[in-house]
Amino acid sequence: MVDTTPLTRAVDHFADRLRAAPQSRLQRGAAAEALQLARELACRAQVLEDPGTEPRLMPDAGMFAAADQITVAVHDLALVLKDEGQLEQAVELVAQAQQRAGV
Repeated sequence: MVDTTPLTRAVDHFADRLRAAPQSRLQRGAAAEALQLARELACRAQVLEDPGTEPRLMPDAGMFAAADQITVAVHDLALVLKDEGQLEQAVELVAQAQQRAGV
């Protein structure tokens, strides 16, 4: 079993920063970046959980839901990660997304 604590901590930090961000920052791209991350994490979780099935696209629930969407997506992914390599990739995706989001 993989210890996903670093991944959940990274996403929790990103989500907290999004929740604290002003609406103007969310509108300038931080929310869109978070949605893109949530979609990528959800896609990875679906592929690991049910290989060969076409992943479903996470819907856009609006800029104020972006923090919740990344949190849900990462917890789904954490349940199905199989090795440290997958964990490291996911942590790096989160770090890159947070940097691009500017929060």
